Amino acid sequence: MEYEENELARSIGERVKALRSERGLTLDQLAEVSGVSRAMISRIERAETSATAVLLARLCSALGLSLSVFFDTAADAAEPLARRVDQPVWRDPESGYVRRTVAPAGTGARVDVVEVEFPPGAEVRFGSQPASRTQWQHVWLFDGEMELTVGERIYHLTAGDCLHMNVGEVHAFRNPTDKPSRYAVVIDLGSR
Repeated sequence: MEYEENELARSIGERVKALRSERGLTLDQLAEVSGVSRAMISRIERAETSATAVLLARLCSALGLSLSVFFDTAADAAEPLARRVDQPVWRDPESGYVRRTVAPAGTGARVDVVEVEFPPGAEVRFGSQPASRTQWQHVWLFDGEMELTVGERIYHLTAGDCLHMNVGEVHAFRNPTDKPSRYAVVIDLGSR
């Protein structure tokens, strides 16, 4: 499901506001626990800006959720089949990486499956996310090469390699080549 950027920014903003409200958090409180400024959260909620992957990850960590919560379009009962044409797609405005939510939404599963297309030379760094320490992920590279830094350790992945890592730990994704990379991320959301 290819989204217009404005439509997706609006949808993400509405979701941030709803999740914040469900938890009884003010903008100031969410800003404090997420490390994202009050002004930026307000701009995201009003769809005045497209949030980057790093900002969304901080908000997710503070809310105890996975990034997929912003792309889950299932308002009705879950369908067991997610056809490619219906899978939500999002592009990180900072790095240009494209994220496709592959797993069917609304199933209540503790696992998310995501496909990522990562541009040549792009890099995304995620800080420590204490609320996500119960979440683990496998990064399985299909095409290209990726350099993943987890804590202080650097891993160089080539096609077919799979790395298991904690979502809450400081980590970075980097494509050190001049060709795009494509990989799957299988996320164990831990206890809900």
